Amino acid sequence: MTDTLSAPAVDTLTQLRAIEDPAELEARLVASAKALREDLIAAAPEAEKLTHIPPHIERKLEDAGLYRMFIPREHGGLEVAPSTFAKVVIEIAKGDMGMAWNFCLAANHALMLANWFPVEIHEEVYDGGLFKAASMYAPTFTAEPVDGGWTLNGVVNYCSGIPYSTHFIGQARLPGKQENGAPRVALVLAPADTFEILDDWGRTLGLNASGSNSIKFDNAFLPSKYLIEDADLTFYNFTDGESPGSAAYGNPYYNARHMSSFAMMLGMITVGAAWGALDEYASLMVTRKTTVPPFIQRTLDPDFQRYYGAAKVQILKGEYAIRETWLEWERLATTSNGAGGNIFDDQADNLIGCVGRDVMLDMWDVVQELYKTIGSAASTKGERYERIFRDMAQAAGHRNPQLKDMAYRFIAKDDFGVPRF
Repeated sequence: MTDTLSAPAVDTLTQLRAIEDPAELEARLVASAKALREDLIAAAPEAEKLTHIPPHIERKLEDAGLYRMFIPREHGGLEVAPSTFAKVVIEIAKGDMGMAWNFCLAANHALMLANWFPVEIHEEVYDGGLFKAASMYAPTFTAEPVDGGWTLNGVVNYCSGIPYSTHFIGQARLPGKQENGAPRVALVLAPADTFEILDDWGRTLGLNASGSNSIKFDNAFLPSKYLIEDADLTFYNFTDGESPGSAAYGNPYYNARHMSSFAMMLGMITVGAAWGALDEYASLMVTRKTTVPPFIQRTLDPDFQRYYGAAKVQILKGEYAIRETWLEWERLATTSNGAGGNIFDDQADNLIGCVGRDVMLDMWDVVQELYKTIGSAASTKGERYERIFRDMAQAAGHRNPQLKDMAYRFIAKDDFGVPRF
C-alpha cells in the first residue's frame, strides 16, 4: 500500500504562497533544503534499510512545501521555475543521493500532469497540492477497453518515488497497431488504489533509498478520463498549440518537453551527490594525515590540495552546466513560435538531454577520482563516501546515460539533414 502523510504545516504554505517575488521564494525554498542536510545524512542508513525516504524526513520535505514546487498555484502549489527546482534538488542530494532521487522523481511529474491531462481532472488529481507521482516510460503493462474505461494488467519496474506517490504516470500498450505497424501506446494516470507496490527494491548496488519499487496492475479498472489514447511520452505534441496546463494557467512551462527535463533532473541529482562526496573528502583532509612521509595533515599536502581543487572545479562546471541549461529550457518553453506553441523542438530537446547525461557521467568520474586517494577506511560499509560511491555507480548504469551515443548521433543527423531513422 502507498505510504501516506497528513497535509503539511498550513502556516508555512501560507507564507510561501504569499511571496510574490520569484527570487525571494527561491531563496526560501533553497534555504529549507539546505537546512535538511544534516538530517538527511543522519537518516541515510535508515533510508537504505527502508528502501525509501523515512517518514520523519518525508514530513520535513512536506512541511517545507518542496513537493509543491511544480504544482499550479490554483491547486495549492508554488509553480516555480525549473531552475529553482534544480537548486533545491541539488541541495537535497548533497545530504543523500538516494533520498534526493526518491523526492525528485515523485515531485517533478507535476509538470507532466499539466502538460498532458485535461484541466477537468486537475482539481481532483492535484488535490490541493498533495499530488506526487512516480513515472516510467517503458510500456510494460496493457490497457484493454471496457465499459466506462480500461482494465490494466502487468508489472512496471523502477518506479522511483512510488512509496509516497498518490499516482503513477506511465505508458500502457493498447490493442491493435498504428497505420505503420508500430504498437499503439496510451498515456496513463493511475491512482494509487489501482496498483500494488511490490516489495522488490533494495537489492541493487546503490540508490537503495530511492523507492524504485515495481508496481503491479491486476485487472485494475481505470476510468476513461485517466487515459489518453495514442499519446507517447517520448514525442511531445503541443509545440503547435497550447497544452491543457499552459492554456489553463498561462504558464508556458506546462507546454515544454520532458525527455530533456528527465535527463536534467538526474544530472542535478548527481551534481548534489558529487558535492556531498567532496564534503566528505574535505572532512577527512582535516582529520587525517598523508600515508607517506612526512605524514602531515592532508590540508597541508600539495597533492591533496590539488586533488581537492581539481574535483571542486569539475563539480562547479557540472552545476553551472545544469543551471544554464535549465535557463535555456525555460527560454525555449517561453518563446512563441507564432502558432500558439513554442520553439521547443525535437532537436533542442535531444541536445539539452545530452547535457544532463554528460553531467551525470562527469560527476561519476569525479567521485571515482576522489576515491583513489580518500583512503580505504572511507569504503567501509556504512560510511558516507561508500554510500555515495555506490549510488553514483548505480546512476552511471541507469538507462538514461545509456542513450547518450544514440543521442549524439541524432545531433549530427539533425545538423546535416540526415533522417534519424
